[in-house]
Amino acid sequence: MSSNTNTFSTDIETLKKFKPTLVLVSPDDDSAQVAVVAALQGRVMTSTANGAAGNSYGWINQSLLKEGKFTSHMSAFGGEDRFWLGPEGGQFSIYFQPGKKFVFDDWQVPAVIDSEAFEVASSDKSKAVFRKTTSLTNYSGTTFDLVIERRVEVLSKVDVETAFNLPLKNVKTVAYETVNQITNQGADWKKETGLLSIWILGMFNPSPKTTVVIPFEGGNENKSKINDSYFGKVPAERLIIEDSVLYFKADGKHRSKIGLPPGISKPVMGSYDAEKGILTIVSYDLDPTGDYVNSMWEIQKEPFKGDAVNSYNDGPVADGTQMGPFYELESSSPAKALKKGESLRHSSRTYHFEGDEKDLNALAKKALGVSLEEIAKH
Repeated sequence: MSSNTNTFSTDIETLKKFKPTLVLVSPDDDSAQVAVVAALQGRVMTSTANGAAGNSYGWINQSLLKEGKFTSHMSAFGGEDRFWLGPEGGQFSIYFQPGKKFVFDDWQVPAVIDSEAFEVASSDKSKAVFRKTTSLTNYSGTTFDLVIERRVEVLSKVDVETAFNLPLKNVKTVAYETVNQITNQGADWKKETGLLSIWILGMFNPSPKTTVVIPFEGGNENKSKINDSYFGKVPAERLIIEDSVLYFKADGKHRSKIGLPPGISKPVMGSYDAEKGILTIVSYDLDPTGDYVNSMWEIQKEPFKGDAVNSYNDGPVADGTQMGPFYELESSSPAKALKKGESLRHSSRTYHFEGDEKDLNALAKKALGVSLEEIAKH
């Protein structure tokens, strides 16, 4: 399966054959468009800064969409901002049933975040709100009754200029925010029997010259807190950790994942595709002292010492097959012991930029603290 080189309109055609698709448009720029599918949990499937003929930024699993079927374990349809819940592994996991082993054969994404539709509560030109009531049981047998609400809103160009405090004269941009909320509708949640977190994952198109950039709180002692052993240690040439920024190869050719705990994370990450000249920035809510769930596939000593930010690079598994290729930028909320009626919220903002290299460089330096030249070197 090749990486996506489709235009936005080609992807929209494929999507619409599969499920009804909402195309939201920026309030002040008709060429900035975002495709959202209620049947896939209000997922942002893809977006463009250049209208129908522009680059399509989200990774979309064309062949699976054309088959139009949900698959076991996970239906990997793609999408650049999807709503999931954590934790993935451990005694409080909602991806493994009680008594099962922490192996892929027993791993199953809950239907509510994989194959079930969300209802459209409201929508207009630039915004849509989705809602879902559900119940989930974790590995330890605790049941959570909750309401999920998710708002997807396309930002204006003025919003983007304000966020970065830079003019965007020679740059095309599309930007959107997702505000994700879960509300406890049942018994009070307790830390000792497990909690839930909101987990937002974005799948994007890789290239041989795409690099993920994650700034972090500097210092040698913080470098050792970066987790690079999710799927075996990441080879040294694929992960360069400097004093306060890391570079992670996003070529879709080697299955690997990294994570940063909340105490050293900054509320921003990004990637640069030097081949296509696409700069992507993701900013998200961060609580440096929060309890973040641990998603390692094992019974955990510290179930609330997990990562706030992750990046995944897809690659072939042992038998040579591959889900993608794609790469992911992911953020999580802390977990909270919600009483009945209380809510937890997590927001994520995705920005894509194309255009004049000098202006893109200014954006990269402002948001990520490094120049395009530095990124491209890695």
